[in-house]
Amino acid sequence: MNISSIVVQTRPEYIDEVVESLKKCEACEYHLHDEVGRIIVTIEGNGVQEELEKLRVIENIPHVASADMQMAYSEDELDEHMEVLEDSDIVPKMLNEDIAVEDIVYRGDLKRKNLEGFAKEFDKR
Repeated sequence: MNISSIVVQTRPEYIDEVVESLKKCEACEYHLHDEVGRIIVTIEGNGVQEELEKLRVIENIPHVASADMQMAYSEDELDEHMEVLEDSDIVPKMLNEDIAVEDIVYRGDLKRKNLEGFAKEFDKR
């Protein structure tokens, strides 16, 4: 089971409407909000793919400007995936070596990546 917190952002004039929609939404559990439009909810899923599907439901609620996963917890999945990673060559060798931070090359952010495709492959392992 995975549990993740989501920060939902809306404009202050829509906060009550969005909070009510989130409370009625079966994809998440509402926790709290502030007057400037930040709302905290959590989602649960049997894997990353299910969590991403629930995140998409939240993103499609009217007047939601953004919904970003902030923290994630996985009971069993992490150990299973760590075994796969340790037993495979998909991790670049440099990540298993001591390397100076200044020698690491940054090649972009996750915003433009295919997270759903990644999640499907990640959940298969």
